[in-house]
Amino acid sequence: MLRIGLTGGIGSGKSTVAKLLVERGAVLIDADRIAREVVAPGTPGLAAVVDAFGDGVLTADGALDRPALAALVFADPQARARLDALVHPLVRARSAELLAEVPDGAVVVNDVPLLVETGQAASYDLVLVVEADTETRVARLVGRGLTEDDARARIGAQATDEQRRAVADVVLDNTGTPEELAAQVDRFWVERVEPARG
Repeated sequence: MLRIGLTGGIGSGKSTVAKLLVERGAVLIDADRIAREVVAPGTPGLAAVVDAFGDGVLTADGALDRPALAALVFADPQARARLDALVHPLVRARSAELLAEVPDGAVVVNDVPLLVETGQAASYDLVLVVEADTETRVARLVGRGLTEDDARARIGAQATDEQRRAVADVVLDNTGTPEELAAQVDRFWVERVEPARG
């Protein structure tokens, strides 16, 4: 099994790269999807978040109110650390369960937005970082409905490009066209993935 840690800042294009890798045969374990799953209604994770942050982080139907929680934690590093301490262990445990179900010989892509921040780089055979310049990322996030200030705050709350490059085996530049990104993914697959599979 080849384990690839895929990371990059918010708005860099990680999801696009993950999709391209799956199209080439990789199995995806998506930390963001798992993070939503572990705080779904009725889970111990959601109960722990409500205990820590109060009923104000719930919607009227009892689901997690993500914008309300984001407003609390992105403005307060201590609150964010408290949330991370609750959710990250649950995400890692569920990721390990999913990994255990993957057949031998597979290429597994772990899409982990906070790979650097959570010190997980050494857990992977290859670390693949997706980058795009800040203004491109801000524009993408505004296009998804964030305000420019929120977009910049979220970018600022994550690791820097330099910190991600320091753990990267390969860096993909996603400031160009989708075709240019796909060509970089192809090159990564041919030059790094196929040889590593033997």
